[in-house]
Amino acid sequence: MSEHHILLGLGGIGAAALFSQWLAWRLRLPAILFLLLAGILAGPATGLLDPQALFGPLLFPLISLSVALILFEGSLTLHFSEWREIGSVVRRMVTVGALITWAVIAIATHWLLGFSWELSLLFGTLTLVTGPTVIVPMLRVVRPRASIANILRWEGIVIDPIGALLAVVVFSFIVSRDNGGWSASLSTFAAVIACGTLLGAVGGWLFGVVLRRHWLPEYLQNLAALAAVLGVFIGANLLVNESGLLAVTVMGMALANMRDVDVRQILHFKENLSVLLISGLFILLAARLDFAALVAMGPATLLLLAVIQFIARPLNVAVSTLGSSLNWRERALLAWIAPRGIVAAAVSAIFVLRLQGEGNEQAELLVPLTFLVIIGTVVLQSATARPLAQLLKVAEPAPSGFLIIGANPVARELGKALQNLGSRVLLTDSSWENIRAARMDNLPTYFGNPTSQHAEAHLDLVGLGHLLALSPSSELNALACMHFRHDFSAQRRFTLPTGNESRRSDKHRVSQTVRGRPLGGQPLTFPQFASYLAKGADVRTTTLTATFGWAEYQALHGSRATLLLARDPRGWVHLAGQPLDFTPEKDWTLVSLMETEEQPGVTADRTLAQTH
Repeated sequence: MSEHHILLGLGGIGAAALFSQWLAWRLRLPAILFLLLAGILAGPATGLLDPQALFGPLLFPLISLSVALILFEGSLTLHFSEWREIGSVVRRMVTVGALITWAVIAIATHWLLGFSWELSLLFGTLTLVTGPTVIVPMLRVVRPRASIANILRWEGIVIDPIGALLAVVVFSFIVSRDNGGWSASLSTFAAVIACGTLLGAVGGWLFGVVLRRHWLPEYLQNLAALAAVLGVFIGANLLVNESGLLAVTVMGMALANMRDVDVRQILHFKENLSVLLISGLFILLAARLDFAALVAMGPATLLLLAVIQFIARPLNVAVSTLGSSLNWRERALLAWIAPRGIVAAAVSAIFVLRLQGEGNEQAELLVPLTFLVIIGTVVLQSATARPLAQLLKVAEPAPSGFLIIGANPVARELGKALQNLGSRVLLTDSSWENIRAARMDNLPTYFGNPTSQHAEAHLDLVGLGHLLALSPSSELNALACMHFRHDFSAQRRFTLPTGNESRRSDKHRVSQTVRGRPLGGQPLTFPQFASYLAKGADVRTTTLTATFGWAEYQALHGSRATLLLARDPRGWVHLAGQPLDFTPEKDWTLVSLMETEEQPGVTADRTLAQTH
């Protein structure tokens, strides 16, 4: 293949990957679906892409290293300290439930398709994993109740490395068994497990020590992590063949669970790298699919897909939710949603290439069969999960709740007013005194920094559609608005400027696009709000009528009332900004900061705020 064709092929893969990811973002569907479709169109459908001709002998090493990095990134998310926090249902789903799913799929594969028990067991491990990359986009569309969403999200996070580890162990056993009798197989299998576990644990610990003692500058940590993962993977394979994938998985787990080691920057880098690798890898793998071999297996493949959807998953959920507080409607939705994703596709490819090299003829069917399960579960569940959730009455309404940064008196007053209007609120603060006071007011809280790594995994944003940055720290408010910019649009991020913020010049003031829109129908700062509350002002709710409309409300209260938000008769909450982008009418409910009397200096303060 000429240099021109190679460059054209690489550029086409990049363009297709970018378009697939963008389309998935726009349609709020798992990206894997569009990546696989792009690969199928470029490969089997049109013949434009031939990965073997494009990469030649480099194809197998590239896939191997890509899978190693994907497994390492997934294992970095498994924190043993969170095992008790995920709940008994999730624990059973990723242990007993996973074993049940594995057994059902393996038995069905053996009897329906005639696979050997070894390949059937391997296929079972590949297709029991869901993963956050397919679960999270689906949850955004389905919007189930928080109890269901948390279970599905945690299952995807935890089962990812566990399933990968189980798949690697089964694969190692198959390879070792093919290399001799039982005694030789067991010794080879033991060597793979021992080498992978030991080298991965030691590699993770050594790299953790390097990070803990700051032997590397920050800008080299990502490069060092990449080199360490590849080094452990290659070194393990050189010592004992096929132990590299196990080693990098164990390395990620060891690094994630070391004390005083911050892996956030590495995790973010690996996540971005994984997006790049996964995008290109899936297109290449889909381009190598052999649909003729899949069609030759006949309708038995569809029967296998039905077993996975209608028997394996419901049985898993039924056993795992025994004795739980979930009702039958919630269990039914849990039993329906289990799309397969990254680990299944990526790991199956490397296993198939290796098994084909060992002369296993049935191995070539694993990849198209795995992709059939991925496409079938993603398409079927993406199309039906939202209507099913609505039918079962376990779907949340459109996200209209409020994430409030801060649990200080100002945040608590607004939180109580919103909660009284029927809106869901969640207050976050690192001050235990503020959190305790909010809980005394029966306000839901998160104790901690909302931008922390812990919050990324534990902060429940289901049903929340607005951000109110009400901390006295302008830096935290701006950071929160930037951190949650992908979860809340710019029109739904509001804040109260701090006192010193209003007095700063433009070159020292945080940009308004970063810090959020100013809250209030007229200029109002956080210190002013807190001062008015301390002097007896309150957050008051008023419902407009035919005889007491918006004009009468303004005439009665004048500048004493600062409109904060309003709820229309349909139940939608509108936050007041400057200028006001809505006009309250009959039956609207207004929430305003109401001063008990005209405070001295109020007019001057607001005039000063307007000039800045």
